[in-house]
Amino acid sequence: MTEPGKDLSIRPELDLEGMVSGDLLSQVLARVRLTGDRVYSTHLPQAAALDLKEQSAYVCVVTHGELRIEHADGFATASSGDLLLLTRGPRGMQLSALHGPSELVVCCFWFDPDSMRDMLFAMPSLIQLTKAQTSDWLERVIQFLLVEANDFQPGSALMVSRLIDLVVIRTLRTWVHHGNVSSWLGGLADVRISRALKAIHDDPRQAQTIDELANVAGMSRSNFADRFAALVGMPPLRYRNEWRLTLARDMLAHRGLRVGEVGLAVGYESEAAFSRAYKSFFGHAPRDARPSPQLE
Repeated sequence: MTEPGKDLSIRPELDLEGMVSGDLLSQVLARVRLTGDRVYSTHLPQAAALDLKEQSAYVCVVTHGELRIEHADGFATASSGDLLLLTRGPRGMQLSALHGPSELVVCCFWFDPDSMRDMLFAMPSLIQLTKAQTSDWLERVIQFLLVEANDFQPGSALMVSRLIDLVVIRTLRTWVHHGNVSSWLGGLADVRISRALKAIHDDPRQAQTIDELANVAGMSRSNFADRFAALVGMPPLRYRNEWRLTLARDMLAHRGLRVGEVGLAVGYESEAAFSRAYKSFFGHAPRDARPSPQLE
């Protein structure tokens, strides 16, 4: 019997460890890039609405009074000390002072449009944390943010952006910790699905099948596929492909590597296959990948 031929392909030995190490939440959020714009405090007279731009995302912290939050499904309220994360901007929501004047600290930012787009879309448009859930960290961070926002020293814009990044990540981590998960973050909190996510993240080169991932999770194929899609917001193989492409984009932007090297490093068999997948997802060829944005 003829023995199968040896694979003589020469694959680049690129170090992916720094891109896939750490806990799962850190790995995902490291790819969900955002740019902080500004931080300001504001006073709202009774019934006055907060002016929010549709194209921006926001963190709003109620420092005094109460807010009424009106949205398509009805309304909610937020009390002093509560935090609101508007992941996709106001999108028809209106925040207004309730039962008297209110005071807020507002952080304005935007997500990188190429940054795990479908996962961001799958997140709730409004995440609310109570004062009790943030009492161990929020007040100190907000005080520091306001100091930096009012300090016009060199580097203050970068400091503000990084601090907003910290607030958003801490908000999502707190939200997961308290079990308030109804989107892809739920996959990180689910023991079985998180095992499959870890397998995808730990070895992005490996083209795992749904059966292999289901075995890792300890579930039947159909139950695994259904639960993964329900929690993560997309099927397992689509998530795997988007994760690989997002890692590839970061490598192209930061490391000055050749397209073919990057494609092989994240598991594509050829440069052509990688280029097609990359262009289909990001809307431009990998050769046109933009360098990482830098704040001035």
